[in-house]
Amino acid sequence: MLAEEHGDPADAVSVFTDDIEHDVVGFPGDPIHGIPAALDRYHQLVKDLRVEKAERTHSYYAEAAATVEDLVTAVVTGRFLGIPGNNRRITFRMLHVFEFTDGKISRENVWLDGGAIVAQLTAQD
Repeated sequence: MLAEEHGDPADAVSVFTDDIEHDVVGFPGDPIHGIPAALDRYHQLVKDLRVEKAERTHSYYAEAAATVEDLVTAVVTGRFLGIPGNNRRITFRMLHVFEFTDGKISRENVWLDGGAIVAQLTAQD
């Protein structure tokens, strides 16, 4: 999450294997494969979302896998889940499931609390 907090797509994908499978559950066209596709995704992410804080709430580790949950606070500068952000600050839970090959992430599965995100982005001021 630090690469996302710092708005650095190249750093974010530097921990991936060349054949990374990146799957944000519910995103159209997912999963995507390979570093170029992941890099495109992260470039769009930092354009649309400025992560201010990601607080790790739970972590579970296995030999070649990890599951981590974060509480994310971000400002939506573009569109997120298809909804204009209008520079709203939102907080939501995010769950990552990682698989590792040779010390790098070979698969990343991301689950977002879409209900909380939509409610905050569509709430009346």
